[in-house]
Amino acid sequence: MARLTLATRKLMRRRKWITMLSHWLNILHLVSWYFQLLLKIVEVHVRKHSLKAIYGNNFFKRRETMFQLVYESDVTCIEQLRMNRQAFNTLCNKLQSTCRLKDTKNMLIDEQVAIFLHIIAHHVKNRVIKFRFSRSGETISRHFNVVLNAVIRLEGELLKKPDPVLVNSMDERWKWFKNCLGALDGTYIRVKVPIEDKARYRTRKNEIATNVLGVCSQDMQFIYVLPGWEGSAADGRVLRDAVSRRNGLRVPHGYYYLVDAGYTNGEGFLAPYRGQRYHLNDWKEGHQPTTPEEFFNMKHSAARNVIERCFGLLKLRWAILRSPSFYPVNTQNRIIMACCLLHNFIRREMPVDPSEEQLETQEATNEVHGDPITTVETSDAWSAFRANLAVEMFNEWRASRQGR
Repeated sequence: MARLTLATRKLMRRRKWITMLSHWLNILHLVSWYFQLLLKIVEVHVRKHSLKAIYGNNFFKRRETMFQLVYESDVTCIEQLRMNRQAFNTLCNKLQSTCRLKDTKNMLIDEQVAIFLHIIAHHVKNRVIKFRFSRSGETISRHFNVVLNAVIRLEGELLKKPDPVLVNSMDERWKWFKNCLGALDGTYIRVKVPIEDKARYRTRKNEIATNVLGVCSQDMQFIYVLPGWEGSAADGRVLRDAVSRRNGLRVPHGYYYLVDAGYTNGEGFLAPYRGQRYHLNDWKEGHQPTTPEEFFNMKHSAARNVIERCFGLLKLRWAILRSPSFYPVNTQNRIIMACCLLHNFIRREMPVDPSEEQLETQEATNEVHGDPITTVETSDAWSAFRANLAVEMFNEWRASRQGR
């Protein structure tokens, strides 16, 4: 056998060393990978015990509850908290950044918000929430009020800025009412008051309730809300208080809201004709208006119905507004405002609102400026405005029917 040349032997030795080096590098890489895995296991173990030390032994049980309640599916999140996961996360971030809601030593922000939403959505007592979230009654009550105050701070951001109906509006319900800003009405929400105050809060239906003034836009978002008036107070009195307040309801001259016959037909507030057919049911079964006043009432009812639907959706969404309150009246008034603000938030964040679909099943930007109206009084000028509008609407409707 021929002897290998010196160059060949050097090449073979070099390849041998390279192979050995590669082998050892692979071993070192494998050892390094196992070492990193070990460090990760130790890190998780340490973090687990650290979280337990910070939040208590029930931390992971509570996070599992949060996962099932919020993060597992949109369906469950909407059923339990009335909003989907994306809207819930947006709300938590907004409360943290704008209202300075913070994680505490014992509870993260998302759990605080979930507890609050669950209570107002289902109106369950403190002891039920204690069991559901593995928390003490004092903790539940404290964080409920913290989140309530945080939501109230969003009032300036979440209340809708009024947009008038434009001259070229194509909305069949609203096109007749140029410069209309929306509709308003009162609704009763039951409250708990001291025995000596019950007479003032007793309604015509013998319920103990507060008379809440609600003002909404054409797209069913609240523009203004005034809770707190006694149930015995007349709607007109509540409205007069709202427009006279320093930061109350503002109606610039030349604009107006639709109101029902319980209110004065005065500047800024357009009421229907009394003594004429009005409610939508009156126009079913082929009945047609025969006078300008009847046609005006028919169109007025169709548009003003938005506030009734808005109240219906609000109470359907938040069970805490449908049954007698567990809270003192001052707290309940703040809860009412918070529910209205969250109603607006959901309308903006969720294009498809299951609660509105449920309501329909059951029933089977221009900013406005100017000096506001500060009184609610009838006048010949406003009565003439309504009469002229009624005749104009009726003639336009009759002409459109004759041209078919």
